[in-house]
Amino acid sequence: MRGHITMRQIREILRLKFEFTYSNQKTANSLAISSSTVYDCLRRAKLAGISWPLPEDLDDETLENKLYPPLIKRLVEERGVLDWVKVHEELRRKHVTLMLLWSEYKELYPKGLSYSHYCDLYYQWKKQLEVWMRQDYKAGEKMFVDYAGDTIDIHDGHGSVHKAQIFVAVLGASNYTYVEATMTQSLSDWIGSHCRALEFFGGVTELVVPDNLKNCTTIANRYEPDLNPTYHDFAKHCGFAIMPARVKSPRDKSLAEKGVQHVEYQILARLRDIKFFSLLEINEEIRPQLLKINSKAFQKIPGSRLSLFEKIDKPALKPLPSVPYKFAEWIKASPGADYHIELKKHYYSVPYTFIKKKLDVRFTDQTVEIFYKAKRIASHSRKYTYGHTTLVEHMPKAHQKYAEWTPERIINWAKKIGSSTSQLIEKVIATKEHPQIAFRACLGILRLGKSYSEASLEAACERALKIGAYSYKNVASILKNKLEHVPVSSSMMLTATKEPHENIRGGDYFE
Repeated sequence: MRGHITMRQIREILRLKFEFTYSNQKTANSLAISSSTVYDCLRRAKLAGISWPLPEDLDDETLENKLYPPLIKRLVEERGVLDWVKVHEELRRKHVTLMLLWSEYKELYPKGLSYSHYCDLYYQWKKQLEVWMRQDYKAGEKMFVDYAGDTIDIHDGHGSVHKAQIFVAVLGASNYTYVEATMTQSLSDWIGSHCRALEFFGGVTELVVPDNLKNCTTIANRYEPDLNPTYHDFAKHCGFAIMPARVKSPRDKSLAEKGVQHVEYQILARLRDIKFFSLLEINEEIRPQLLKINSKAFQKIPGSRLSLFEKIDKPALKPLPSVPYKFAEWIKASPGADYHIELKKHYYSVPYTFIKKKLDVRFTDQTVEIFYKAKRIASHSRKYTYGHTTLVEHMPKAHQKYAEWTPERIINWAKKIGSSTSQLIEKVIATKEHPQIAFRACLGILRLGKSYSEASLEAACERALKIGAYSYKNVASILKNKLEHVPVSSSMMLTATKEPHENIRGGDYFE
């Protein structure tokens, strides 16, 4: 429908264009997509009357329908979205021709362009290519981030050694550098290092250029890397754009690699003979070494990294966000028949109408938010124990009237009738994934005591337990057919120990 561009990238195009006033080419470079894709997205936004910022209640489905109405969707489905960057790259491979690429395109889109039209469009695009640009960095524009290949050992005093990771951030214009050690390269450490780097610099750059780590991109794709949701959230909070380095493109991350090499030679090599027992000790030793690097005079130009930073980069940096970033992770989840999603062995409810839908879950150490197509549909306080958190308004109407009931309250009612009744109620609750689903059946069983008698119900529950018939229908049928006082044969009691399904009752049930 819209090629390989994601809804997250569409929102980012609009943000960079209208909030940062980027050119189409600069926006394309930031998202590693073609400028024609950016132009087409902005053209559609203009035709649809979409402005920035987007309304908070505008979800992905509504935005997509505005940008890609049914007629345009059909044309795109028939002709496809042509990625000339990819075509140009493929033509550099051995034995690949335009005829071959066109024939592969026609296999995917039989109603697509003719060969001559396909070639004409490619050559028109090719004329727009520019000579490779020099990497001249503007003040406050880019921060390059990467991990060093080398690590530092942390000894625990008992013979075990942990490899501490070295995070490096370098500003493009001044080469001003930040370095710290972290325990891992996990997402939380990755985001935490970014926060401390920005605090060290005292501001935010327009762009951050990371390597294609899993922490910064979901899929390391040369043309359209999809941003990690947490990293994307962090970028929006701080006000910078992410420009992942392209795979196998050293020029995209040359400054970061040079910065890493400088750190390895000037800092890590100097610490090689020191035995560390904590992360704190490593970072305390790194700080004075980092100050030396940033203060050291350049060989070919006057000044140092520090003086150049104070003169060029620092005045151009955007201010830090007024509110510190709250680390949040994202997962995808689909609620089952009990309209709950699972997170770390705790279950949180969503509106029952979203059963089996693909949902995005954003969670911090305190909250859990659930989204469907960028629209929040549920929010809960984070729980760290096994159990269920259920909101009444998320239940179907049939379940809502049982919301005031709890398993303990129902079991206590059953105990007043008899031990067999309470045992059966516990069995019925245990057979369901979520207790709320069992409440209707449990209350139905208990109310049979009014239709018949509590003594008859207790006897019927005793028989149901012996034959393994754990359901309202089974107990009601026993009472209806007056089987509650009929002895249960030993063969049936033996079968019952195998815990048969509630709908498999056996011959003794029909005596």
